[in-house]
Amino acid sequence: MRVFGFIVFFIYAYLELSFFIKVADSIGVFLALIGIIATSIIGFSLIKKQGLNNLSIMQQKISNNQSPKDEIIKSVSLLFAGFLLLIPGFLTDILGGILLIPRVQDYIVRFIVKKFPFKVRSFSSSNNAQLNDVIEGEFERKDD
Repeated sequence: MRVFGFIVFFIYAYLELSFFIKVADSIGVFLALIGIIATSIIGFSLIKKQGLNNLSIMQQKISNNQSPKDEIIKSVSLLFAGFLLLIPGFLTDILGGILLIPRVQDYIVRFIVKKFPFKVRSFSSSNNAQLNDVIEGEFERKDD
């Protein structure tokens, strides 16, 4: 299993390096480095903005007793996109950028929801009030 991980890592590193060399050869090394740094900065800011937007939508759905599962899956997709954008390299930037597209996120959400059904339990205030009712009193056991 470790050997497989090393092989995948070296194949990834080879592809990333060869893609960087081709891009740097066509636009120049300095512009290629600026491109990698710029995609990291832009990706981080986009992730922050969309993540906060998803968080507010989740809070609204929770307050309305709706299931926030779609937003949770989108947030995980944003987390992966941010991770891919922060890794230096053009291939990971392309994959991270693809994960930022809302239609792709919707497709991922539909795919995951279809494959893994979720059960959502809502706890409204009326249910909690019934569970928390305490009746105090004294009792005495009488043997007949």
